[in-house]
Amino acid sequence: MFHEYQLHERLVKAITALNFTTPTPVQQATLNDSLAGTDLLVTAPTGSGKTAAFVVPLLDRLLNTKAPGYEARALILTPTRELAIQVQAQLTALAQFTFIKGDTVCGGEEFKPQAARLRKNPDILIATPGRLIDHLDKGTIDLSDIEVLILDEADRMLDMGFADDVTRIIDTCPAQRQTMLFSATLSAQEIPSSMKSSLNDPAVHELSSHREVHAKIVHQVITATDEALKEKQLISLLQKESYEKAIVFTNTIVEAARLNGRVRHFGIRAGVLHGDLTQEQRKHIVNLLKNGTLKILIATDVAARGIDIKGIDLVINKDMPRSGDDYIHRTGRTGRAGEEGKAISLVCPTEWNLMASIERYLKTAFEKRRIKGLEGSYLGPKKLKSSGKAAGPKKKKVAKTPAAKKAAVKKASKVKKTTAAKKPKAKPMIIDDGNAPFTRKK
Repeated sequence: MFHEYQLHERLVKAITALNFTTPTPVQQATLNDSLAGTDLLVTAPTGSGKTAAFVVPLLDRLLNTKAPGYEARALILTPTRELAIQVQAQLTALAQFTFIKGDTVCGGEEFKPQAARLRKNPDILIATPGRLIDHLDKGTIDLSDIEVLILDEADRMLDMGFADDVTRIIDTCPAQRQTMLFSATLSAQEIPSSMKSSLNDPAVHELSSHREVHAKIVHQVITATDEALKEKQLISLLQKESYEKAIVFTNTIVEAARLNGRVRHFGIRAGVLHGDLTQEQRKHIVNLLKNGTLKILIATDVAARGIDIKGIDLVINKDMPRSGDDYIHRTGRTGRAGEEGKAISLVCPTEWNLMASIERYLKTAFEKRRIKGLEGSYLGPKKLKSSGKAAGPKKKKVAKTPAAKKAAVKKASKVKKTTAAKKPKAKPMIIDDGNAPFTRKK
């Protein structure tokens, strides 16, 4: 129970109001260490309560200690705007009976109004790396009073190319601080050296293998002959599958926008979410899905982290994700907080080996499924390697006849002579020592 941790009374009041009674496994494992000010490295499944696991001890610390100055006291760094907004929502709920305020520092909104808002000196900054760097360059944010640095889904920041920005941000924060790193797909052995150096003798908590698929999610694969059949299968699933809310993932912004138009052509209302939308547009779409105005969201991987919406019980990979970690985060949008979910991947011949690699990475086998009338001619490779990938035809060795061997030797000899004939002769080197020039052979 949360009352066992001797939290600040105002924080306990908020926890009670939110009906948080028993801490989740990740919260039980980490709260004692985080409340003691110990650095943390935590790997836990998506939807397991990681956000509260670092927000609760952070608020307790700020409530029980005096501010060292007037600047922000804590920084939570996230890879995407959606995750930053999600963290901000949980922070606001848990801090509702306190005077502690947080604010987001993300792209997608105008810089000057954001800078003006930040002059009110929020206690906690929830930021994405790119926009935070912009503020540091312009001197509109000061990190000199940071007491707690939290890297949420830090591995994704590196995947997105923010390694240098994250390193700079870490170095800008005071050396004397508490640092907590949380992720669903980063093990202690794989943490980059730049991040490892930011942690001071951390307590390591790996609540599950970062390569472990969610036990309450059914994972299925449907094969398709080509992209045209894939699209028909997708329409059929959206029309006939039983679900409360669904997310369809694609690999590109162009495909997400195109697919949104196609499903609407069949009378299926859906929203689209990708990186080219403004922050307000993205918030609007997510809110429509939350309140049930929309049942379907077509999205790129921008929605794979940070979307925590009750009722999402179906995830469809229209395009196979590029890695096992991406698969974990996409499918982790369903089956959250102990609920059950289903993940269906549509796989054409060019994606089979990628699918097999993800199965091997996750040490699992996806359930193979067919849609009656939409099976197509491709039902998977005829032969498989031990890795599960398609086995190509073996090249037969053809024995050469004496005449063929003689011709091959003659051809090789001719090629050798031609190459020797084309080789340029070495030119004499002219050396000028101030006296008469002379030549020297190389």
